[in-house]
Amino acid sequence: MHSVDYFRTHFVTYLEEKIFTKEPKNLYDPITYILELGGKRLRPVLTLMTAEIFNTDFTKALDAALAIEVFHNFSLVHDDIMDDAPLRRGMPSVHEKWNINTGILSGDAMLINAYQLFENYESETFRALAQLFTKTAIEVCEGQQYDMDFETRDDVTIPEYLKMIDYKTAVLVGAAMKMGGIIAKASQEDQNRIYDFGRNLGIAFQLQDDYLDAFGNPETFGKQVGGDIIENKKTYLYLRALELGTKSQVRELTDLYSIQPNDVTHKIDTVKEVFMDTGAVTDAKSAISEYTQKAFKVLEELNIPTENKKVLREFGEGLMQREV
Repeated sequence: MHSVDYFRTHFVTYLEEKIFTKEPKNLYDPITYILELGGKRLRPVLTLMTAEIFNTDFTKALDAALAIEVFHNFSLVHDDIMDDAPLRRGMPSVHEKWNINTGILSGDAMLINAYQLFENYESETFRALAQLFTKTAIEVCEGQQYDMDFETRDDVTIPEYLKMIDYKTAVLVGAAMKMGGIIAKASQEDQNRIYDFGRNLGIAFQLQDDYLDAFGNPETFGKQVGGDIIENKKTYLYLRALELGTKSQVRELTDLYSIQPNDVTHKIDTVKEVFMDTGAVTDAKSAISEYTQKAFKVLEELNIPTENKKVLREFGEGLMQREV
């Protein structure tokens, strides 16, 4: 098995070969811009890795991997518009660098480009990839709508939150892995199992991201620690603290989530104390472990060599031990 870094390097090289400027520039330059901003490239790496896990030349999965990455970045372009986010990966977001209309249209073109990449596969594989992609794409949209709805609701439950992150984040991780299985012509059972592995790992990944947003190392996290607190995001930590907290803790938390002070340091520090004192942090870590173990349990049923199962387990453990 090749390493994650090898897959990432090979994918980035392929990406750079495929993106180039063409007319009209105001449509295609923003696409090149967002795709070159970098990122972890987690999803395309998983597509390539899964193809090799099922004993297939991973280069056959490069177009599917690129489709996943293009779609993911399309969703970021539109998310940034909806959130009015000025930055993406430390650089101006597309709608800030150009304008909102350009961001919408370039994003639309990226979605279409993602579908076009599946045309490079034989008809049966194309059909399976397109069906999975369509299902996943609409679920991501549903997840984004849930996230937007939560901004104006005060009665969000943890099961609702878990469904939101499942749709907004985890299903795309599952789909990325299943696409590798489809291209490798794995059995339907193994395709579904690797999808479940990725989906559970995706939920654990997002819960870990929630935790790191509040308690990560500022030097390694890559963005402002406490960003979710500043934006009054109803994360797992917040919702669990409301469930576990005393009346005074709940009142303090809801009061802090109703203000936008000029100096956010006190707000962040106080909210983090409530998260710790209520036991929300402990519960979040337990939830991360629970979904990681659900993913690992699926590995036992996969019809792949033991050494390949070990690679997937080590990958999952590495994700959960990250500080970025």
